[in-house]
Amino acid sequence: MTIETVLSDKGSDVATVARDATLGEAVKQLAERRIGALVVLDERGAVAGIISERDLVQCLAVHGEAALSESVAKAMTRDVVTAARDTPILSALSIMTGKRIRHLPVVEDGRLAGIVSIGDLVKHRLQRIEQEADAMRAYIQAS
Repeated sequence: MTIETVLSDKGSDVATVARDATLGEAVKQLAERRIGALVVLDERGAVAGIISERDLVQCLAVHGEAALSESVAKAMTRDVVTAARDTPILSALSIMTGKRIRHLPVVEDGRLAGIVSIGDLVKHRLQRIEQEADAMRAYIQAS
């Protein structure tokens, strides 16, 4: 199973923000959408960074309330770990656990194609395990 399978179930809609948006605008969008991260796009639509709740908390801790009027570019994570559609789910989970990240943008041909969270991947994995258990029960009962 690959990330493509997860994206086909959840869709490829991604919440994004421009680098020059304010952190206050980013906070509002995170709250309205009830999500934990926004992908930051450059002028060409390529992934320039990611701004997560963790990034926002760290920036607020250092700069206080004034940080909310600063640009997203000031607080975003620039070295974004990404995956391809054909990345195996277990590999993606391993990457996310090792890097201590919760959101993994999916990039195809240099363009943003979707995003998966660790919750998306765990949910998909648990569904798969349940399907396998059901198939095994049915096999045993049929014997």
